[in-house]
Amino acid sequence: MIYMLDTANVKEIERLYDLYPIDGVTTNPSIIAAEQKPLRAQLLEIRSVIGEDAMLHVQPISNKAEDIVAEALEYRDLVKGNFYAKVPVTPQGIKAMQMLKNIGIRVTATAIFTQQQALIAAKAGADFVAPYVNRLDNISSDGIGVVADIMKFINAYGYPTKVLAASFKNVEQVHRVSLLGSHSATIAPELFEALLYHPLTERAVWDFYHDGVPYYDELLIGEESAE
Repeated sequence: MIYMLDTANVKEIERLYDLYPIDGVTTNPSIIAAEQKPLRAQLLEIRSVIGEDAMLHVQPISNKAEDIVAEALEYRDLVKGNFYAKVPVTPQGIKAMQMLKNIGIRVTATAIFTQQQALIAAKAGADFVAPYVNRLDNISSDGIGVVADIMKFINAYGYPTKVLAASFKNVEQVHRVSLLGSHSATIAPELFEALLYHPLTERAVWDFYHDGVPYYDELLIGEESAE
C-alpha cells in the first residue's frame, strides 16, 4: 500500500514524516486555500520537508487543456523531483492528460465519481486514478463499490494505472479499500494517525513499562529512568 498525506499543512507533514513510512503528499486548490499562504511558497516548503524522491501531487486550477498543461509544467519546474499533475476528469482534463503524458509528465486523474471516468482516464494514460470514497457515500452511493469496480477494470484491461483512493472520513473506509487491494490511499493527517491507534495497544504498552521498570531500570536513561 502506498500511503500519502492529503494536506498542505507543512507542520503536520513534517511531524508525520518523522514518524511514519509515508510515500508522498497530495494537494488540490481547496487544500492549498486552507493554509492561506501563496501556492508557490507552500509547494516549496512541502518539497523541502518530503525530499525530491517523495511524490508530490499538484492540481492546476485552469480548465482549458492547454492551460492545464502550461500550469503543470510550471509546477513541475518549481518543485522538481517526483512530481504528478492532478487533473480532473472533465473533457478538457482528459485531453490535458494525453498531452501531459506525451511530454513525459506523470498524471493523477482526480474528482472521479464513476467507474467509466476512471477507465477513460486510465486509457488516456493516467498513472493514478483517484475515486472519492466518502463523497460518494454522502450521496447514498457506494464509494467502496466504485473502487472495487475500478480495480476490476484496471486488472481486466491490463492498464498500468494505480488506484489512489481518496476522500475518507473514517478508518473503516480506509480498511475496506485496503481489503480490495487498492494500490494507494491519500489520507488526512488526523485520520492517518487513527489507523494506528487502539486503546488496547496503549494499555499493553503501559503494562509492559510498569511491569518491567524494576528489572530494566539499569538500562533506562534520561527521564524514563527517573519515573
